[in-house]
Amino acid sequence: MGSIVLPHLNTGWHVDQAILSETERVVAIRFGRDHDPECMRQDEVLYRIADRVKNFCVIYVCDIDQVPDFNQMYGQLLTALELYDPCTIMFFYRNKHMLCDYGTGNNNKLNFVLEDKQELIDIIETVYKGAKKGRGLVVSPKDYSTRYRY
Repeated sequence: MGSIVLPHLNTGWHVDQAILSETERVVAIRFGRDHDPECMRQDEVLYRIADRVKNFCVIYVCDIDQVPDFNQMYGQLLTALELYDPCTIMFFYRNKHMLCDYGTGNNNKLNFVLEDKQELIDIIETVYKGAKKGRGLVVSPKDYSTRYRY
């Protein structure tokens, strides 16, 4: 099971520290509920790619039910990012939220399950390369507008 092996951020402070402390790599955080079927599927993919992206990305999971102070600390962020999807991946670089245009109309987060390992690696790599160049918004290597309708 992926989420058992991926490092968990159990408090708002841990989320904060994960985002603040990493200076060279992208921080990818999967927000959601560990027991949610979508999260379980996504975590499995994240677990399978973690070793392949470890030089430029660190992956965490955060169960929003297990983080009591999360809404307190991140209330504004949650409101701004509408973190109510069953499963959401957000990217950060040097304490900055990274935006990615997936073609879905939502650049704040990846809010659909991506089961293709290489596609997810490509997105993370694109976010990393853009972040290194100082970009706050990158365009996903693939357009997901036709595949994922909302």
